Amino acid sequence: MATAADADAMRRAIELAARGLGSTSPNPVVGCVITDASGAVVGEGFHRRAGGPHAEVHALADAGERARGGTAYVTLEPCNHTGRTGPCAQALIEAGVSRVVYAVGDPNPQATGGADTLRAAGVQVEQGLLTEEAEAGNAAWLTSVRLGRPYVLWKYAATLDGRIAAQDGTSRWISSAESRADVHRLRAEADAVVVGSGTARTDDPHLAVRGIEDAVQPLRVVVDTEAKAVRPGARVLDDAAPTLIAVAEDADTGHLADVDVVRLPRTATGLDIPALLAELHGRGVRSVLLEGGPTLAGAFVAAGAVDKVVGYLAPVLLGAGPAALTGAHITTLTDALRLELTETVRVGADLRITATPVSATAVTSTAKER
Repeated sequence: MATAADADAMRRAIELAARGLGSTSPNPVVGCVITDASGAVVGEGFHRRAGGPHAEVHALADAGERARGGTAYVTLEPCNHTGRTGPCAQALIEAGVSRVVYAVGDPNPQATGGADTLRAAGVQVEQGLLTEEAEAGNAAWLTSVRLGRPYVLWKYAATLDGRIAAQDGTSRWISSAESRADVHRLRAEADAVVVGSGTARTDDPHLAVRGIEDAVQPLRVVVDTEAKAVRPGARVLDDAAPTLIAVAEDADTGHLADVDVVRLPRTATGLDIPALLAELHGRGVRSVLLEGGPTLAGAFVAAGAVDKVVGYLAPVLLGAGPAALTGAHITTLTDALRLELTETVRVGADLRITATPVSATAVTSTAKER
C-alpha cells in the first residue's frame, strides 16, 4: 500500500521528468527520486538528453552510498537493455536499492523487463503509483510507441467569437505578448513545428524557438503541397533550425534544390497526413506542435491525428474572418469531435484552454489496459 510519502516522492519524480521535455527525443522523459532506509530523500535525477545517462543513473550518483537499502521512485519502469547506456535495472541492483516503485510500465519491447530483473534479484517492486499523472507527462513518447506516430498538439489563437484573423486577413496580434511567449515554450517542448502553405505564404513564419535558454530547436515543417508557398529567402529556410518541406509527389521543386524535401501522396484536399506523420516518426520525431491554419488543422482532425488542443482565446470580437478550423469533415453535431477540458489558465489578457479529444483519451486508455 502506497503511503503519502510515496506519493510525494513520485510526484517529485514527475516534476523532475518534465525538465527533460524537448531534449530527450526519441527517448522518453523520466524522473527518479531516491530515499534512504529512513525515508529521507538522498538523490534526484532526470533524463536530460538522448544518449546521456538515464534518470536512475543521475539519481544514484546524487545519492551515492546512501541509496543502499533505500527506495527508488521512477516515473517509467527501469530499462532492462543496453543501448547507448547500460540497463538501469542492473544499476539499481548494484547500488543496493531494496525497493523500486514505478508509475508506468515500459511499453517498448526492447526495454521492458526491468521489473522482472529487479524482482529476480530480490528487490521489492511496486507498479502503478500516480500512473495517470506520469503518463500525461510522457504522452508524446507513449503515443509514439503505442500508435507508431508522433503525438500531435494543435495550438491556435482566436478571438472569443472564434476568428483567427479579421475579414481583411490581418491577424497580428490577436493574442497577448504573454501568450506568444508561451507558444515558444510549446515549441521548445516539441520535436517538430508544422504549418501549412497558407501560413507560410501569408505570414512568412520563422518557427524557431526564441527567448528560452538552451532550447533544442525543433524541426520546422511546412506542408506545401504544390511547392509554391516557400520561396528562396523565406525565413523558415535560414540556419536557425532544421527545415523540412513536404510536397506532393509530382510537385516542381527546382527552386528548393538545397532544401530538405519529402514527397508524399496526395489526397483530395492536400497531402496524406498519416504519411506525413509516418515520415516524421521515421526521422525520430515523437512530438509535433501543429501551428498551421484552419485548413491544415482540419486535415489533421479529419485524419484523427490530434491528441491535444491548446487554444489561446483573446478578449476580442471581430464578427467576421476565418474560423480556427475548417475542412474537418464534420457536417452535423453528432459528428463533432468532443473534447475533455483538462486545464484553463489566464495568460496575460488571454485564456489558455487545454483539452484532449475524448476519442484520443479512449485510445490511450485502451492501449494502457492492453
